Amino acid sequence: MHGTLINIDESNHKIIDHIKMSKTKIQPSKKQSRKNLWMQITVVVVLIAFVAYFILSNVLVNNKTKTSDLEKAMENRTAYSFVKEGDLSFTNLNGDSIAQLEIEIADDSQQRETGLMFRDKMGETQGMLFIFDNEEPQAFWMHNTVLPLDIIYVNSNMEIVHIAKNAKPYDDKSLPSVKPAQYVVEVNAGYCDKIGIQEGDKIVWRRN
Repeated sequence: MHGTLINIDESNHKIIDHIKMSKTKIQPSKKQSRKNLWMQITVVVVLIAFVAYFILSNVLVNNKTKTSDLEKAMENRTAYSFVKEGDLSFTNLNGDSIAQLEIEIADDSQQRETGLMFRDKMGETQGMLFIFDNEEPQAFWMHNTVLPLDIIYVNSNMEIVHIAKNAKPYDDKSLPSVKPAQYVVEVNAGYCDKIGIQEGDKIVWRRN
């Protein structure tokens, strides 16, 4: 009996030692843990760099496209030369004619958005008439507009309600109509002072 018990104890010790050795083998070393950590950090850094590169590439492509579009428009600005589409007269409160213009007409969203952009010249008796669907507050700006302009806001009764004089080229500042307007006339800067056009005067226009 004693011999049998001694053999069992020895077997138990061997099993316990085997388990301890197995645990030791399974547990990673500190060196291996640091290596795994650096691998994880490297993967994260690579991913961040890839995302940053992707975003930067898109930004550069978009900016290049916008610049190319602008340069192309400037190179082909002769395509924006004046084309007479109607006549417009300014009249005073008594109905007397003050001055006459040859006009281009912008009466859809694309024409209104382009307006007089990229034009490098316009005759003294030339201008553009913008026609909107409804009478409401309007606001123009000088984005991509080379020529300084007088911007004349006109209500549905053809009465001039506000004049934004000497609007500066390329200025993105909003120039509001102050009062509701359905028509806008753009002429060369200084035209209104030279001819004597003022708020309260009216316009009369017709298409060709």
